[in-house]
Amino acid sequence: MNFTKFPRRNYLQGPTPIEFLPALSTALGGDVNLYIKRDDLLPGSAGGNKTRKLEFCIADALAKGADVIITCGAVQSNHARLTASWSAKEGLDCHLILEERVKGSYKKDAGGNNFLFELLGVKSIGVVEGGSDMMAKMSKKADALKSAGKTPYIIPGGASNAIGATGYAVCAEETMNQLNEMRLVIDHIVVPSGSAGTHAGMVVGMMGVNGNIPISGMNVSRPKEAQEEIVYKLALETAKRLEVKGGIPREDIVCFDQYVGPGYSLPTNAMVEAVKLFARTEAILLDPVYSGKAAAGLIDLVRKGRFPKGANVLFLHTGGSPALYAYMDTFRQE
Repeated sequence: MNFTKFPRRNYLQGPTPIEFLPALSTALGGDVNLYIKRDDLLPGSAGGNKTRKLEFCIADALAKGADVIITCGAVQSNHARLTASWSAKEGLDCHLILEERVKGSYKKDAGGNNFLFELLGVKSIGVVEGGSDMMAKMSKKADALKSAGKTPYIIPGGASNAIGATGYAVCAEETMNQLNEMRLVIDHIVVPSGSAGTHAGMVVGMMGVNGNIPISGMNVSRPKEAQEEIVYKLALETAKRLEVKGGIPREDIVCFDQYVGPGYSLPTNAMVEAVKLFARTEAILLDPVYSGKAAAGLIDLVRKGRFPKGANVLFLHTGGSPALYAYMDTFRQE
């Protein structure tokens, strides 16, 4: 795959580590060898996976002469935090539209990412009802900024378009290079699946480098069928952009929706257990919305024998630990 023809900022500082998780593997019975790709260690305030996508999205914005970035997300959005981070670094104004997917969940004085939006100097935060047309809301904001003489650029939620997903095609290639250097055979990769850019980009990247490692997405919001269609559509768009030959087989898009619980961002007992287990066995912090629920799915599949004995399974850690501090009451309940 050739990434040189696309505008790209240099936010990464080399590959993120791939680490063995011996204590967690033992705690889950020792039949499966668990590894983790530490995209929580990517640069940007408190790190996280969106930095890979924003390398391409913000580069595209700058190439088009933008001086303002507009994006959207949920009230504790990691994507919004990282967009604000890299906007600050680039000297760009940042405006956020936050979707209150759980009624009453937005609190102006909340901790976690909400506090970091303030610290990073976000110019405005608009809060809209769950289910709102977020692109329409961002477009309305863009029109107002244009009228004020600004040149705004809209980044979709999660930076999950073909431009942003390119960052995870890069990650797939990076991962395969690391595995080859480590002489480590990975039998399966597990990723969180939300706005779909990470999942779609990884599938396209693996196809582009002939990695032949199956990928499973752990849903954080939608039912299986709906999520798979969103991932598949974005994978096709990304493969076309990167000129990946052979297409993306529909059967390569696999999602699990059993770990969403009552809804997006709403805690589950399995998520709480997963976050505590990662912290207490490997000193790794997950987040309660994405990586926590994805890890709950990983743990359940291991316990149910979904992976063969002796399999090596890689978990993609997408970051997001600042959101933990908005969920402290959840973790302190007995």
